[in-house]
Amino acid sequence: MNASQPPRQPAPTVPYIATWSAEERSAGPVVLRADGRGIAYRDEVPHDRDAEGVLWMRSGLARGRGKPSFGAVHPARQRRAMRLLLCQVCAEPADRDAEGVLWLLGDDRDDWPGWPEEMGATHPPICRPCALVSLRLCPYLRRGHAVYRVASPEVAGAHGMLFAPSPDPASPRPVPLGPALLPYDGPLTPWLLAAQLSVRLHHCTPTTL
Repeated sequence: MNASQPPRQPAPTVPYIATWSAEERSAGPVVLRADGRGIAYRDEVPHDRDAEGVLWMRSGLARGRGKPSFGAVHPARQRRAMRLLLCQVCAEPADRDAEGVLWLLGDDRDDWPGWPEEMGATHPPICRPCALVSLRLCPYLRRGHAVYRVASPEVAGAHGMLFAPSPDPASPRPVPLGPALLPYDGPLTPWLLAAQLSVRLHHCTPTTL
């Protein structure tokens, strides 16, 4: 945060992207698209798909009602935070300086050479005060974390449940194959029921809090 920005309020204890118990999430039922080349909702409406044409998991909007589920990410709020580069905890603009936007990552540097460059991240960026609170409260981050500035984050794809056509001709309903992270331009993306937007991290610079 630079000197011209107003001071932040204390970080909330429940992240903006967390789902609350009053917010029902729905993964279906999905059906074959009319052209047979992907999935759809039988009662689909325009806002069920994003600008790239990917179908999204439906979820209620009742933030703050009931109990928070820290392990369940709210699809609509996660997508909004990613596209607008908002802090995943407080929903204010994420911390940014000359080197880029602040990202707090679990330390998975052994996954491939060059990590996290070109990584597809599904956790939105963060502001510095919320990052410090997250390090105190999040068991996953306490096991290992890394802090980076990302100069060129790029919306690249989505993570969700991948479906396939039913092998039984008498049952046209698509069958779930499992979770997948797919690029927007991938051949299987029409078969994805998205739950989280993926941003590819370009030009990453390690930093500290």
